[in-house]
Order: sequence, then structure tokens, then C-alpha cells
Amino acid sequence: MSDDREISEADIDKLYRRLDREAQAGGYNLNPDVDFTKGLVEGLLVNEARYGYWACPCRLADGEREKDLDIICPCDYRDPDLIDWGACYCALYVSDAVLQGEEELQPVPERRPTEEERAVESTSAARRSASTEEHEHDEVFVGFTWSGIPVWRCKVCGYLCARPRPPLKCPVCKADQDRFERFM
Repeated sequence: MSDDREISEADIDKLYRRLDREAQAGGYNLNPDVDFTKGLVEGLLVNEARYGYWACPCRLADGEREKDLDIICPCDYRDPDLIDWGACYCALYVSDAVLQGEEELQPVPERRPTEEERAVESTSAARRSASTEEHEHDEVFVGFTWSGIPVWRCKVCGYLCARPRPPLKCPVCKADQDRFERFM
């Protein structure tokens, strides 16, 4: 998918405002360096024109949505990066501590598996899926997905999510991470 249209400042400003509203509504923060952040927003628009989706502007995309699902903004690595490093890989999103000047931005190591690691994981996932089908009438594992990832419950509103760690903020009620418990 290729689009040769020029990306205007108005396009960038419009998406910046949208992302900022959505980030705040979800309990997240955009990087306070507006010029830097708008550069990333422009990268998202370039990738949208190029691929049809918002591939992370700081990573190489395959150009096939299915292969790039993990790096479509906001990427799968945003929350773990915010928790561990105070910012996501491209620094579009930052933690409250970074926003308030309590922590400095620092380089964020790449979490995305290599192409070879993704191929191995894809094969393993196919095996797990086949195994799940074999056991679909067995007792459900409470508190974990079939892949062993824990399920977290927001104690405020009951929101459930399956991930290695709970989100920084509940996407429903905006409760902080410490308000989550492992669901049993």
C-alpha cells in the first residue's frame, strides 16, 4: 500500500491531539517534548500511508500486518518498557515519573524478538493451540492462560487482562497498577 500524498502539519497536529487525548483517557502520557513527539507522529502517518497501519516509527516493519501486529502503535512492548525504563522503545509514551521530571529518559533496549525467535514462537504457539483443542472439555486453568501467562484483575472495576504483569493503569477505571491482583 503506497500513498504519495504529502503529510501536512495539520495532519500531524490532528493525530497528535488525538493520541494525546487517548493517552490521557487511558492513563498514559505522551512525551512532553512536543517537537520530538510530533516527529514520531509524522512517522506513524508515513507508515500508515506506506503499510496501511501505524507501525512503530522506530522499528523496521515487514509491511505485512500479521507479521507486524506486535509493533503496531501502541505496541505490545509499551507497558513493559514503561514499567522498566520509564518510556516505550521510541519514547512516544513516557511514565508519570519521566513526565514529572523525577526520572530522566534513558535508552530502552529492544524487546521485540528477532525474526528467528518469532518463527520459533509461532511454531510453539501452533502446538499450544493444537493442545488446547485436545483439552477443550477439560477443566479450565483458573488464573492463567494456556500459555502460562497470568490473568490480572483490577480490584476497582473488575477488568481482566492476560499478560506477564498488570498494566500501569486500568484502561477502564484508570486505577494504578498496584490495584491489580492475580485473578484466581
